[in-house]
Order: sequence, then C-alpha cells, then structure tokens
Amino acid sequence: MREGVGAVELFLASVHTLAQENLWEQFVRETEEFLKDTEMWRNAAIVVVRIILILVISRLSLMILNRVIDQTTSVKKSRRLKLRTRRVQTLGRLLKNTVSYLVNFITILLILGEFHIQIAPLLAGAGVIGLAIGFGAQSLVKDVITGFFIIFEDQFSVGDEIQTGTFKGTVELIGMRSTRIRSWTGEVHIIPNGSINQVTNFSVNPQLAVVDITFPSDDTIEETMSLIRQVLNQINDPNLAAVPEVLGIQTLAPGQMTIRITAKCNPNSIGEVTRLINTELKKALESRHVPVAE
Repeated sequence: MREGVGAVELFLASVHTLAQENLWEQFVRETEEFLKDTEMWRNAAIVVVRIILILVISRLSLMILNRVIDQTTSVKKSRRLKLRTRRVQTLGRLLKNTVSYLVNFITILLILGEFHIQIAPLLAGAGVIGLAIGFGAQSLVKDVITGFFIIFEDQFSVGDEIQTGTFKGTVELIGMRSTRIRSWTGEVHIIPNGSINQVTNFSVNPQLAVVDITFPSDDTIEETMSLIRQVLNQINDPNLAAVPEVLGIQTLAPGQMTIRITAKCNPNSIGEVTRLINTELKKALESRHVPVAE
C-alpha cells in the first residue's frame, strides 16, 4: 500500500516538474519571438520619433509665440502706441501663461493619440467635469472673469493708488482671483475680484492739490496775494506739473479771510505737494512778519 502511494506521489511530482519546464520553455519562446518581431520594433520606433517631433515642434512653437508676445508688448512699442507700460507687461504675462497652457494641452492630446487612446471621450469627460466645477464654484468663476477684464480694460495696474469700497491704498498684486492692496498705514487688504464693483483710480491723470491759508482781514489783499505768488513761483519740485495758482479769497469771516491755492501735481503726490506749499509759505511769511490766522 505504501509503495503504491509513493509511486503516485512520484508521478505527480514528475508531472509538475514537466509542466514547469513546458511553461518556462513557452515563456522563453514567446520572449524570443517578441524580441525578433521587427515589424513591432519598426512601429515602436516610428511612434517614438513622432512623439519626439511633437515635443520639439511644441517647444519651438512656444518659443516663437513667447518671442512674438515679448516684441508686441515691449516698452518701446507700448510707448509708440501710447499704452501704459505696466498694463502691457501684465497682459504680456497673461498671454504667455495662456499660450503655454494651450500648447502643452495640445501636445498631451497629440501624444495620447500616438498611443491610439481615444481623445473624444477624454474631451467630453473634461467638458462635463468643467461644467460641474462651474456650477459648484460660481464665485470662483466670477472672480477669474472679473480679474481678466480688470487687466484687459486697464482699470488699474500694479503700483496704482485706488479706492474700492472702503479700501484705499496702493495695488501690490493683481491676480486672476484676487487683488492685494496695501494702505498707507501698512495694512494689506486681499479683495476677491468678483466683489470689486466700483474703482476710483488716483494714478491715471494729474491731480489737483488744494491749499487754504487764513490771514487776518486787516492785511492788504493785494500785498498778501503778491507775496504768495512770489513764494509759489520759487517752488521747484518734480511732483509739480505746473506753477501753483492763487485763485483768490475763498471765504470771508469776521476778522479773517481765507485764500485758496491750487497746484496741478503728478498722481499720488497731493500730500507731498500740499505739505511743501504750506512749509514754504510759512517760512516766507514768518521771515516777513506776516501773521497767519490760527
């Protein structure tokens, strides 16, 4: 009995060994056939060459497009076309990023096509996902669209002093989703672009500084205004766009009169020009002992 069981076990072991040898021989044979398949290697080489050509052409196209954008948004051309340099540079960066995303997206689709991957279902799926994201993130889409039109319409640029709502300060960053404003006291306000409904830009056109000085009404108006004009004509400051002008008496009160002065100055320099005029007039009036009403 034991001899019969041993014979069966020996037979099964030999069959198992033979099966393993046959599987190994089959694997080796299939591997050799795969490596010797010249048609397959030729097709693979063609695919690799085409992918390399796609990558090279995409990089060259991106370099050419970036060069065209740089030349179009150059400082010289923007000055010749009377465009704001900061706006042109911002648009240039936006266009370069958009072109980079578009070229890379097309490159990926072409490479997937070389592997015979169906592109149409991927595009349809991406469209459905984009639609779902659009419904779920309407505020984000609104911020991005508003940010694009802020840049495209040149509503304001980095470095401009603006006021939107209760926030006033210098623009530090214009993003596609939010804008960062720093107030003159140092606070930084980050405002979603979708909430920017109205903007006052103080950096586009020259501004008008208004200075009122009060004198005792006992003084002679002609002499006082003549003295003020002499002081204003001697003020030389790069922020002044023109010689300050004396408009005349603004208000009259018992025992005193207020004379108004206006000065056309560069954007964002009203405070500096106002302080300069007050300081120079104070020095001149004190040196000639002309009293100034409190």
